[in-house]
Amino acid sequence: MDLKEIQNLIKFVANSGVAEVKLEMDDVKITIRTTLETNVTEATYVQQLPAQAALPQAQVPQVTAPTVVNVTPEAPAANDSKYITIKSPIIGTFYRKPSPDKPVFTEVGSTVSKGDVLCVIEAMKLFNEIESEVSGKIVKILVDDMSPVEFDQPLFLVDPS
Repeated sequence: MDLKEIQNLIKFVANSGVAEVKLEMDDVKITIRTTLETNVTEATYVQQLPAQAALPQAQVPQVTAPTVVNVTPEAPAANDSKYITIKSPIIGTFYRKPSPDKPVFTEVGSTVSKGDVLCVIEAMKLFNEIESEVSGKIVKILVDDMSPVEFDQPLFLVDPS
């Protein structure tokens, strides 16, 4: 894990409302604690373990996340450089509908406004509504319905013009 990934993890935990997260990977052990009243990070510990004493990889507890969507401009191809990529703020299962008998939240070509629900992501039996932080037109939906998604995985391309 590099420094930027650790900083993103700290921000994610601070915004999620979780009191404590422990993460152990090969030679890195991280503990992040926050206070629930002010949601401010109290302490962050990063420990490098000796290579010969590397622990087997433990499962990281899944955390419910805020409904804030990371919106970052991304240029995967030359013709996509004008689009804004909306990424998954959490790990879970991507759903385009609120329930099987309801219509989808949005389609390609639909116009969305800031705050519109684009999809839901299920994490640990909790359904998190993912809202748009940008207004524009949906150009492409990058994930199939009922597919697993990773943290920071691109979900939608939005044309802000």
